[in-house]
Amino acid sequence: MPTNPQAPSPQPAEEPRPPGSGRLRQVLRGVLPALLGAAIGAPPAAADSDYGTARRRMVEQQLLADWRGISNPAVLKAMASVPRHEFVPRELRHHAYDDNPLPIGHGQTISQPYVVAFMTEQLAPRMTDRVLEIGTGSGYQAAILAVLVNQVYSIEIVEALARRAEDDLRRLGYRNVQVRHGDGYQGWPEAAPFDAIIVTCAPDHVPQPLVDQLKDGGRMVIPVGEFGDQNLFLLRKRGNRLEREAILPVRFVPMTGTAQGGQR
Repeated sequence: MPTNPQAPSPQPAEEPRPPGSGRLRQVLRGVLPALLGAAIGAPPAAADSDYGTARRRMVEQQLLADWRGISNPAVLKAMASVPRHEFVPRELRHHAYDDNPLPIGHGQTISQPYVVAFMTEQLAPRMTDRVLEIGTGSGYQAAILAVLVNQVYSIEIVEALARRAEDDLRRLGYRNVQVRHGDGYQGWPEAAPFDAIIVTCAPDHVPQPLVDQLKDGGRMVIPVGEFGDQNLFLLRKRGNRLEREAILPVRFVPMTGTAQGGQR
């Protein structure tokens, strides 16, 4: 189980304009009740129903807002269905659907819902994909991916977080996620190649082992740079070329392990 702390401290310095048109957002809002109702399922007990309401509000007010504009219906459905409150400390569950990151222990955080949705949408996940995640953290991002792709491999450098996330994911029924404790800079070579890779901690360069483990035509979403001067990049592998597009200024915790030790 690979490397690095999952925890972005993700308050983006700037957020992108919505990718969809105003008309598309109107359509999405029109189908929102059916979309979210199907995602959350039959009405459960009162406390769970309160969390379901909070998830609907999170999607509508934080993700579909004109100034953010997450527009992929599958991503919206995943964000509406995954119980974020199950991935935060019990004493913080009443804040689980707030528009900000939350501490999860060991100096790490669970990312702001918008950042999770934005990175997931940029990754363009498909149901046939095998995805590598660097930085398991709470396990929330892995759970979101689990409902969108075939298989998720997730690596976390903090062993206690890796074990807790593995237990929570199993308890909640996400059977297509494997969690490993280890150094994410090195990736998961025995499970490669991957259709997509998502990284939730920032190295100062793109790790070559991750590039090597990406399929031709594969996508990688990764923050790169020193703290205070980072950009989120969308990378596409085209044969021996790596196309890169800066998509959002961000602030993530540094990638640790090999990335900081100079053993490259």
